Amino acid sequence: MSTSSLSPSRVAIALLCAGALAFACGPRTHSEAASTASLTTAAPVVQQGTTTHGHSAGASLVSQLDVKLGKQDVQFALHVTNQGRKHVEVAFPNGQTHEFVVVDSAGREIWRWSTSRLFTQALQNKLLSGGETMSVGEQWSHPQGRGKYTVIATLNSSNFPIQERADFVLP
Repeated sequence: MSTSSLSPSRVAIALLCAGALAFACGPRTHSEAASTASLTTAAPVVQQGTTTHGHSAGASLVSQLDVKLGKQDVQFALHVTNQGRKHVEVAFPNGQTHEFVVVDSAGREIWRWSTSRLFTQALQNKLLSGGETMSVGEQWSHPQGRGKYTVIATLNSSNFPIQERADFVLP
């Protein structure tokens, strides 16, 4: 066999390798990048008001929202517990892992925890072992006005989005 007959094969192999490398390293959309960075494979559909959040891989997260009224503030705490035996990786698209919003009885936004805050744009992951609880809490200082309010707590996870609501009354 002459070297001239091997040359087209070598060129074809080199082009195939270069194409595979370009495909593997090519640009991805934000959603594709987030899904490949996570150990989970699909985002669950969470209905508003539920407290158990399932996942196609068998993971089960349970959430609870606590409201504590003080003399000069209202404290909010969102607790998320991994009820399964396996580790669950909760992925966040940026530095804002959670949000608390207070609305009045007419649904108008009164207070938002993240107002005037800056967050990193880096992806974050939190690994929850079986039975482990992740808690986030914030404080609404010096609330104005008496009446009935609703707090909406959100876990800003890309693969386990959770939203809980709780009503409370300021005397």
